[in-house]
Amino acid sequence: MTDYRGLEKRVTDTLRLERRPVAVAFREAAPSGVARFSGSMPSGCSFWPLAMRGRVFYTVPSDHYNCAVGSHTHNIPLPAERAQELPQTLTFMTGLGYLKMDEVPGIPQLPRTPAAVVYAPLGATPVDPDVVVFVGRPGRLMLLQEAALRAGAGARVPFLARPTCAALPAALGGGAVASTGCIGNRVYTDVADDELYVAIAGRDLGRVVDELATIVHANTTLADYHRERRRTLARE
Repeated sequence: MTDYRGLEKRVTDTLRLERRPVAVAFREAAPSGVARFSGSMPSGCSFWPLAMRGRVFYTVPSDHYNCAVGSHTHNIPLPAERAQELPQTLTFMTGLGYLKMDEVPGIPQLPRTPAAVVYAPLGATPVDPDVVVFVGRPGRLMLLQEAALRAGAGARVPFLARPTCAALPAALGGGAVASTGCIGNRVYTDVADDELYVAIAGRDLGRVVDELATIVHANTTLADYHRERRRTLARE
């Protein structure tokens, strides 16, 4: 298997990330040797901080039922007794003016329902990840997204807004994306107002990390170039 521990170190050291990247794998069966999550969470993205703090585990579809929107992005049908929760949530959000109902069909969604979802810090993932989620300050993650573009792994629409969990199927289906997050995610994960996300498909991760050094060097050189231009050209 790929040296994910080495990849995590290269990325976190280069970008000076304060939070560990999260490896997410969508599986057709529960993985052997991995602990099943025990407990309850209000959303699918609530599992991300657990992995950032070092936990390795998997969930099953029922662990995601508490978030109707997250269940939708992960293509997890709600049971009959809870099936009304998605339209009720969407009605609530549209009533607030938070979104319009005609936006819903455009929300990215996994192509099929996973039997299990594995979460782990990137460096400790027990399986090859489908998507890797990074969180950090915009100036740092800008470099990661530029590396993805250089590697030919960027999405056509590389910036997403709500819901944050849609970044996973979007990256899996179309390439690396940045997400400004959403208020639910920020409440459930304690991500700060000055942080955002980048999601990269696992298949692209090695190529993206390989391009980081070039992008960082280029940005350092361009920073000096632009500072000099500002010094010589700015007039008031």
